[in-house]
Amino acid sequence: MDDPDVLVAGETLIDFLPDRPGSLDAVETFTRRPGGAPANVAVGLAGLDATPWFWTRVGSDPFGDLLARTLSEHGLPDRFVERDSEAKTTLAFVSHDEDADRAFTFYRDATADTRMQPGRIDDEALESVSWVHLGGVTLASEPAREATIELAARAGDHDCTVSFDPNARPELWTDREEFGRLIDELLPRVDVLKATPEDLSEAGIDGRGTELARRVCGRGPHTTLLTLGREGAIAVATDEAPWTDEAAHPGYAVDPVDTTGAGDAFTAGAIAALSEDEDLEEALGFANAVAATTTTAEGAMTALPDRAAVARFRERTPLADDE
Repeated sequence: MDDPDVLVAGETLIDFLPDRPGSLDAVETFTRRPGGAPANVAVGLAGLDATPWFWTRVGSDPFGDLLARTLSEHGLPDRFVERDSEAKTTLAFVSHDEDADRAFTFYRDATADTRMQPGRIDDEALESVSWVHLGGVTLASEPAREATIELAARAGDHDCTVSFDPNARPELWTDREEFGRLIDELLPRVDVLKATPEDLSEAGIDGRGTELARRVCGRGPHTTLLTLGREGAIAVATDEAPWTDEAAHPGYAVDPVDTTGAGDAFTAGAIAALSEDEDLEEALGFANAVAATTTTAEGAMTALPDRAAVARFRERTPLADDE
């Protein structure tokens, strides 16, 4: 395998999926699945023939063994997969409503991914890649927060395209305003932001549609990708971006089984397309197809498709606005 052109960094954890919709206090049976937004992105890229480096940290416990083995089975190199002998692996319990939308309850107090350290990615690795992707969950705890911000700065110094998904998880923050302050601090170091309006609202950035995307671009990124659930996705780019300035895609008409990881699948699709010099319109269409395909099966990482599955899906599935 050639050396990867993309580096993804962030948490890997175990998702516990319920056997029925509703509140966790009414659920008796769960199914474990590997997860974590950056891990989903990394595995998604591997499935799309764009295998990245993946920097993460899991415990030296049975769940960490499972996650390390899963990453390896998906073809991810282990160069930056760290094991922590003094901390457990993060767990997340997922609850679903009747529309397959989900909420998370985390067990993440001083777990392995919170202990990612600055300076672990060497200059040689950053010089070898053109794209670095980061997630927002690691901002919730030190020293992983410092490690995330430091990597963003160094990636920019090496002329990498830096992408970022805030992935707002309010339950991880005792000070909700701190999340917004950290997003403000990080955005000037970001080239491509992928987010939902809800993520941005948690960060204190409100608005709708292209107005919201332009507002985000005014804070640093040259490109903002907004995912809008059943309404598809939009993108806005400034003159500094290497692609067209605006695009929209309505998404695909599907009946979702589980939306866990759909946003991460979209991110993987967008990075795969944009890093291969596709224009914004095609990147949105491809990313929406990757995400929609993922919602037709349970789990996050386990539902991620390969390019052949995405191609078949696009051939047979109507656009949402064709319904």
